[in-house]
Amino acid sequence: HVQLVESGGGSVQAGGSLTLSCVASGDTIGRYCMGWFRQVPDREREGVAGIESDGSTSYADSVKGRFTISRDNARNTLYLQLNSLKTEDTAMYYCATDNGGDVYWGQGTQVTVS
Repeated sequence: HVQLVESGGGSVQAGGSLTLSCVASGDTIGRYCMGWFRQVPDREREGVAGIESDGSTSYADSVKGRFTISRDNARNTLYLQLNSLKTEDTAMYYCATDNGGDVYWGQGTQVTVS
């Protein structure tokens, strides 16, 4: 059973930056794909960025060139660097991992851009 704990959210002004972290426990995440998602009230959760076990990455069009996903397998940690933040990036951000049988989610960390 994988447990994910996000941190690093906060309130920033437009144009600012944040770094989100997601620490995993209960399993080694290096073998699994992982991703960041975000959700605002009354809207569906949307994918933001993903990273495969081989390090390949993918991004939503809305964040390409501004966000960077990375992982430190030795620390069992997933990161999301958020640069050039816009007000529309305001959301609860969640990390998730798929171990091939189950999908696990963290509790989320709030990002507010004003």
